[in-house]
Amino acid sequence: MSLNEIICPCGRNNNLYKDCCYLVHTNIHNALSAEDLMRSRYSAFVLCNGDYLLLSHSIQYRDPSNIHNTIRWSRSVAWNRLEIISLVAGLENDLEGIVEFKAFFKEKNKIKCIHEKSLFIRENSHWVYLDAL
Repeated sequence: MSLNEIICPCGRNNNLYKDCCYLVHTNIHNALSAEDLMRSRYSAFVLCNGDYLLLSHSIQYRDPSNIHNTIRWSRSVAWNRLEIISLVAGLENDLEGIVEFKAFFKEKNKIKCIHEKSLFIRENSHWVYLDAL
């Protein structure tokens, strides 16, 4: 099965990947909100798309030297699901937004969760991840 035939890892409305995060992975300007960018970053972790993870991270904190370790870790876990908890601003005409989420994964036979409030900003006319709050 090709990537275009799978359900998108981000879980939005059971959309196919080709109709969801793929559109953002191939053109970051298709992320119209902070939530869109958050979902696309989660899918990039699941799919081990390091290039996109760098592109979608603010230039202020982007660290190309660490992406290899990030992708190695991402491949070592089994991603389960993304749960969006809350959104503050981050809509199409906003300059920043906050997305609180939980990302569930299995590591060494234990279910774990990343629970974070993330700050997203507009940088070079598109959304990027800035930092955890």
